[in-house]
Amino acid sequence: MDITRRKITKIAREVSKFTVRTMRKDGIGTGEFDVLHVIRKNPGITQAGVYRILGIDKGAAARQTVNLEAKGYLQRTENPADGRSQLLFATAKADNLKNSKARIEAAFYEWLLEPLTEEDRQEFARLLDLIYQRCKAESKAGFPEMKQKMAEEREDEDA
Repeated sequence: MDITRRKITKIAREVSKFTVRTMRKDGIGTGEFDVLHVIRKNPGITQAGVYRILGIDKGAAARQTVNLEAKGYLQRTENPADGRSQLLFATAKADNLKNSKARIEAAFYEWLLEPLTEEDRQEFARLLDLIYQRCKAESKAGFPEMKQKMAEEREDEDA
């Protein structure tokens, strides 16, 4: 049973709604945020790499990269290993957008924590970091424990 009642997800969703609404002023949608994030984390990635990582179709990746390039958030260079593809790189404008998004999220989280005492904030941050570190380690390992847990739950349902 999930004693958190998925509240971490629900809080993140509300912060995301606010952030997206605020960032729309820059003319960037949620799909484009995702594409920029992948490109920033993987400089020199191809468009095919973007759609594989995000699990979107080729057409969506093509539209989003063209839009982002037109808006000045990414640039393309020829791929020396394959003349048919191009390498994608985030521009300084994209870096500023990322910083702006992070600033909006940080302001929202600071506002959320205002009712807590400083001691409570510190303890919350400590516990949240413990959970985050466990999550990050599982992710980096390819989610082996969660895959096993989900497989066991499916077996129980099938029995």
